[in-house]
Amino acid sequence: MATAAASQVAFSATAGSDRAVRSSGIQVTNNLSFGAKSRTGNTALSCESKAAVRRSHVRKVRCTAVQQSSKVSVVPLDLESAKEPPLNTYKPKGPYTATIVSVERAVGPNAPGETCHVVIDHGGNVPYWEGQSYGIIPPGENPKKPGNPQNVRLYSIASTRYGDSFDGKTASLCVRRAVYYDPETGKEDPSKNGVCSNFLCNSKPGDKIQLTGPSGKIMLLPETDPNATHIMIATGTGVAPYRGYLRRMFMEDVPNYRFGGLAWLFLGVANSDSLLYDEEFTSYLKQYPDNFRFDKALSREQKNKSGGKMYVQDKIEEYSDEIFKLLDGGAHIYFCGLKGMMPGIQDTLKKVAEQRGESWDQKLSQLKKNKQWHVEVY
Repeated sequence: MATAAASQVAFSATAGSDRAVRSSGIQVTNNLSFGAKSRTGNTALSCESKAAVRRSHVRKVRCTAVQQSSKVSVVPLDLESAKEPPLNTYKPKGPYTATIVSVERAVGPNAPGETCHVVIDHGGNVPYWEGQSYGIIPPGENPKKPGNPQNVRLYSIASTRYGDSFDGKTASLCVRRAVYYDPETGKEDPSKNGVCSNFLCNSKPGDKIQLTGPSGKIMLLPETDPNATHIMIATGTGVAPYRGYLRRMFMEDVPNYRFGGLAWLFLGVANSDSLLYDEEFTSYLKQYPDNFRFDKALSREQKNKSGGKMYVQDKIEEYSDEIFKLLDGGAHIYFCGLKGMMPGIQDTLKKVAEQRGESWDQKLSQLKKNKQWHVEVY
C-alpha cells in the first residue's frame, strides 16, 4: 500500500490544445509560477486556509509550501457514490455557463509554443470522473454555418473530480495555444489560429465560458483492483488525464480508493522546458518509489540507441520486455496525445512481439477483449 512521505509542497498544473475533436493535459497549481518553471517538488497541498481555497473560485488563492505527511482531504465525498460516470449532463444546445478561475502558462521560456493550465469553476454542477472530457464552445459564429454557434471542441480534463481546490467545484484543462505561421513569410497569420485554444489561453479570471459534457468512457480509470498496474503513455498535452489519475492515486485522501499498485508514466515532449506537471510527478517519485515510475522522452535533447531523436516509442522499446510481462499479468495500458504518435508505437510493439515469438495482432485483440487497452488520440 502506498504511504505518503513528508516533503515540501508546491503545486503545478497544465493545459491542453485547440482541436475540433479533442485536446489534453497541463500543469496546474494554486500557488505556482508556470513561466519560471520552478523545480520545487510537490506533494500534498497545504493552504493558508483550506476554507479560503474552497470559497475562492475567481480570485487567486495563495498556498504555501509546507511539511506535510498526510494526503489532502477532499469534499464532497458523495462524488464517490455514483455507480456510473456522468455523461453529457450539458449538451451543445444547452451548455452550462462556467467561470474562468485562472489561466497560467505551464511551460518554460524555451518550450516551442505555449501551453496553458486553465482552471474552470463549474460550481459543482458539472461533475465528472477522471479520464473524461469537457466540451468548450468558443464565442462567435460558425464560419461554415452562418447564424450558428461555433462547434464544440473537446478537452481532456487534467484534474480529479475534486478539482485543484479539492472541493468538487472546479476542473482543469491542459491547452496548447494553436498558432499558424505562413510557410512563405514565416509570420503568424491570426486569421488561421486555433479559435478555441486562443480563446481559452487569452481568458481572464471571471470570464464566462460555455461548457458541455462530460463525455467519454474509454479513458476511465479502472478501480476494481486498487493494486493493478497502469502504464500511461502520452505526448504533450495528452498527459492531462494521467494527471487526474495520479492525483487520485497519490495526492488525495479518497477513503474508498487506496492505491497500492504500480503507475508508470511515459511522457514525450520536445525539451525540458516543455515538460508538463514535472514538479508534481517528480514529487510522487520521491514519496512513492515502489508505486510510481516516470520516464521522459525529450526529442530535442535526448538520442535513442540509433543516434536519432528520442521519441516516446523509443522509451517503450527500451523497456519493452518489462512492459510485455506486465501486460501479460493484466496491466492496463493507456495512450493519449496526437494521433501521429500511434503508428510509431504500434510498429515498435509489433516488432517487440515478433522478437518474442508472438503475434502482435493476436495480442492486441486479447488486450482489447480484456479491456486492458485504452486509446484516446486527436
